[in-house]
Amino acid sequence: MMGAVARAVRAGGRHTLGVIPSALAGLEVADDGADELVVTPDMRGRKARMDAAADAFLALPGGLGTLEELLEVWVAASLGLHDKPVVVLDPTGALSGLADLVDKLVAQGFVRPAAASSAVWATTVGEALDVIEATLGLHRPPPPPAEIAEELLEAES
Repeated sequence: MMGAVARAVRAGGRHTLGVIPSALAGLEVADDGADELVVTPDMRGRKARMDAAADAFLALPGGLGTLEELLEVWVAASLGLHDKPVVVLDPTGALSGLADLVDKLVAQGFVRPAAASSAVWATTVGEALDVIEATLGLHRPPPPPAEIAEELLEAES
């Protein structure tokens, strides 16, 4: 999914930044097409670099690494360590268990309602972008070429 998003961004004429720790550069596919590719010494350096460069955090469906990164930026937002929007794009309900768990933690008094609501859940790309745009006061750039938009829609399902 990250590759599809990066290709769409570049096709739309925008700048892309790829950040990968050196230990994973050989194991994962680094985005060699990125306008800027940064190789960091470790995961902590990767996250620090991405956090500093980000205007917003949009979590797409993914694995444990995605979940860990989502929770880290969500907690930081709830603690007031940043004021960047945190949006979870969950078109298939893959992360609905996490939303349910957080609701239970709120009900049991382990999580403040304000902390829980510092991340916004969306089911469509448009809804997720609307939240980010509204929070940042931005206007959406033109849509990507049709073939890349189709690839993103396929990745959602």
